[in-house]
Amino acid sequence: MQHEQRSKDVQSILLSREEVGRRAKELYENSIRQQVEREENIGKMVIIDIETGEYAIDKTGLESARYLRNKNPLARLFGIRIGYKVAVSFSGEMERDYR
Repeated sequence: MQHEQRSKDVQSILLSREEVGRRAKELYENSIRQQVEREENIGKMVIIDIETGEYAIDKTGLESARYLRNKNPLARLFGIRIGYKVAVSFSGEMERDYR
């Protein structure tokens, strides 16, 4: 069983950035969005562990990432800004996602 877990950990480390993002967005759309997309959470960051599907929410995502990383140091994490199409904007403008 330990070898199986180690193999899974190595596989998750080898995922491309694009694959991590794809998996996180799939988890968000299929199971997380309907739980978190409420008025009080709009604009906050949800950080998702793509292996477990566990997530946490806070204003910037830093506390959530620390929390999830403490639970699983090898976690592959991805952040999504709740209610927006992008997590950050260098121009200061972000387009809302009204699905």
